[in-house]
Amino acid sequence: MQYAQLGRTGATVSRLVLGTMNFGPHTAEEDAFAIMDRALDQGVTFFDTANGYGGKERRGWTEEIIGRWLASRGRRDEVVLATKVFGEMGPGKNDRGLSALNIRRAVDASLRRLQTDHIDLYQMHHVDRSAPWDEVWQAMDLLVARGKITYVGSSNFAGWHLAQANEAARARRSLGLVSEQSLYNLLTRDIELEVLPAAEHYGLGVISWSPLAGGKLGGRSADGVRRGAADRHDLSDELAAQLDRWEAFCAARDLEPGQAALAWLLHRPGVLGPIIGPRTIEQLDSAIAAVEISLSEDDLAALDEIFPGPGGPAPEAYAW
Repeated sequence: MQYAQLGRTGATVSRLVLGTMNFGPHTAEEDAFAIMDRALDQGVTFFDTANGYGGKERRGWTEEIIGRWLASRGRRDEVVLATKVFGEMGPGKNDRGLSALNIRRAVDASLRRLQTDHIDLYQMHHVDRSAPWDEVWQAMDLLVARGKITYVGSSNFAGWHLAQANEAARARRSLGLVSEQSLYNLLTRDIELEVLPAAEHYGLGVISWSPLAGGKLGGRSADGVRRGAADRHDLSDELAAQLDRWEAFCAARDLEPGQAALAWLLHRPGVLGPIIGPRTIEQLDSAIAAVEISLSEDDLAALDEIFPGPGGPAPEAYAW
């Protein structure tokens, strides 16, 4: 396993992040326990979840599964535990968002479900344009002071949101954000324009979600069907041709496409690591093997030709 600092903090985390969104709705509790056991034994120490995971009818289900695993294993201190706040958790007007009222309620509910006394990384799952930053940071600083959370991160923020949040924190002499979780993969490289430069400037570790683009970068199954699409007609001709080139690239180098897509992210400057969301032990083991893949400069240049990014950071990507 590879390890890195969590943004500009002194905390060390694995560069592969165990995503748990499938636990409950798609992965039975017994299998989820086996995946978490295996992940930790293989050196994956960074676990990511959210208070809303579990489905619309069972919000919090995934945290409950993780909580029972933590309680039964006695390995809490080996895990860097991350969860999120923002999504609707009940019928009340204040059961969502980033108001101080909801943050206070939501963190206590997550702590109960997770059966722990602290959350290592508490992430804002989305921007809340109705909540002033002073209110958000007042609530987060209080949670840090009370030992309920250690660090604060964001998810799905634009570059200017990262700047707003961290400048507001600086004015309060708070640590501010230490990580940003964004949609990032070979097919979706928009964050290279603004988010990655902002994250680098403020010392945030970037965590990529959907690293396989919903399975499209995972190659084909044993029966020849492309993952992430029921059939070729689910893809545009342009995308299908692009994925054909991708699969040929991997075949020529004897690489499994899903592993190569993860390896590309591990080679990206400023990226802490991708979130892997295995439903089975086999998927977990396959993802872990990605850390052993080394891509050359020629390989990375070839991938830029297949999957052109936006052209670099803004404004150079679109203006002199």
